[in-house]
Amino acid sequence: MPGADLTILNSMGGDDLDAQLAYHRARNLVWMDIKNQIYGHWTVDIPLDLAARAQAEIERSGQKVYCLSTSIFFDSIDKGLEIFGREQLGKIDHVIALAKVFKPKLIRMTAAQFLERDNGNAVKSLQRKHNWVFDVYREAVDRFHEAGFRPTIENEVRQCFLARTDEFLDFFEALDRQGKVGLTWDVQNQWSTGEFPTVAVYDRLKPLIEYCHFKGGAAEPGGDALAWNVALEEASWPVVEIARRVVADGVSPVICLNPPQHGQPRPNYDYEQVTGRDIDFLRSEIAGVN
Repeated sequence: MPGADLTILNSMGGDDLDAQLAYHRARNLVWMDIKNQIYGHWTVDIPLDLAARAQAEIERSGQKVYCLSTSIFFDSIDKGLEIFGREQLGKIDHVIALAKVFKPKLIRMTAAQFLERDNGNAVKSLQRKHNWVFDVYREAVDRFHEAGFRPTIENEVRQCFLARTDEFLDFFEALDRQGKVGLTWDVQNQWSTGEFPTVAVYDRLKPLIEYCHFKGGAAEPGGDALAWNVALEEASWPVVEIARRVVADGVSPVICLNPPQHGQPRPNYDYEQVTGRDIDFLRSEIAGVN
């Protein structure tokens, strides 16, 4: 029977690795998604000696690393090939070295910012104005694949070139790396960039999805724009319906919770308890979630 394990971005468990591991154990979270706060470092900047130290602690604690959430491509395409390409591709060798230590199932890259994007299809615009972007992403995918690791690309916020569902489909088709890379679908990130997440959106993206990020968010009554940061059980997007499909279809063997963000904080809201609430909510509402 299909199922899914839960995880969280590692720093949601605490400001240091000991606290993070203790939180994972307390909540029966086997997998870790390493993003930041590893001895004070973001993932892409972890020195190899500290990576080895962290991995030893992770193994002693009984956890495993599912994803290295790197910042590769979290920058603006508008800087051009020489700056954007050189700086972002220059991170790959170190990340591969880190992956040999942490042994993740996935290495996350992001869909970049595209400041020129307008109300049209951003991927079509990239093909017309900055077609070199696809070559840069292909090189990154190929280098990770040749090193024995699986890269994944996550949709980001603000002026990310992956916002509308057509853009996701068009980008992965143009990338032409089927079987080597998939989509990390951050549901609420897509909402924050302008398209409300629905089961119909999920159905269109399903062939691309290999990892899901869930976080809460609420609209104003009668509206559909993201307004407030809230827990999953109070979210306006169809959390239960989409999560049940994700689990039943087996597209994301691990689901990663993120802190609610990109809306406004509610006054006097207890944000310290949201992570635990979200874990309990999904485990209670979705059959097969561990």
